[in-house]
Amino acid sequence: MYKAIVVTPVKDSLETTIETIKAVENSVCKVKHIVYNDFSSVVTKKALEKLSQNYNFELVNLEDITSHPSPNYKLVLQIAQGVAIEENLPLIIVESDVQIKTDTFEKMLSFEDRNKKIGLVGAVTVDDANQVNFPYLKFKGERAPYLKTERSLSFCCTLLKLEFLKSYSFLELSESKDWFDVFISRKSIELGFENYILMNVPVLHQPHGSRPWKQLKYTNPLKYYFLKLINRRDKI
Repeated sequence: MYKAIVVTPVKDSLETTIETIKAVENSVCKVKHIVYNDFSSVVTKKALEKLSQNYNFELVNLEDITSHPSPNYKLVLQIAQGVAIEENLPLIIVESDVQIKTDTFEKMLSFEDRNKKIGLVGAVTVDDANQVNFPYLKFKGERAPYLKTERSLSFCCTLLKLEFLKSYSFLELSESKDWFDVFISRKSIELGFENYILMNVPVLHQPHGSRPWKQLKYTNPLKYYFLKLINRRDKI
């Protein structure tokens, strides 16, 4: 029996994606893992198809179901919500620059099961030195094992409770945005749910590994904001 639906959106970044897939495969918690390939290169697509023969995940090439250019995060969320509701299971998003531990899902699901008011539960992100890193620097220095928060949760490694999924249709998500973690975090609270960050459930995060072009924000910020403006991308 599956305990959760796990989805991983992929846009190239093959090296980190492989590590993400392997980490989910090694989870002690049985989950249904679906990888959504969002118009990656031919090389990445072929590599994912080969990986799907050796690892236990379902590969969905978005080019087979939409002509909308990448990013297609909204479509991934909409499809994943439908799968989770149909299977009557919580949804866990694990992005392709994150490596979970073998017991990550088990701990997240255990926490979620103890609190019926939960909407979202996020695992804190850390670097190779086990130090809290982006996007959860705002929680750095916290000593509590978990925190109830009204600040937005990233979808790096985040559980969306089934009751919340049933209360708000992702078909209503805005067409004007590319990313929805901030909006969905706020929607959860607006609907009377509670969001938590688990400080005692760290996952390794390589910031922006799933979107390599965002490294320009640090190496060449002028070029980053210029490209963001003219390409109208990364709309939150």
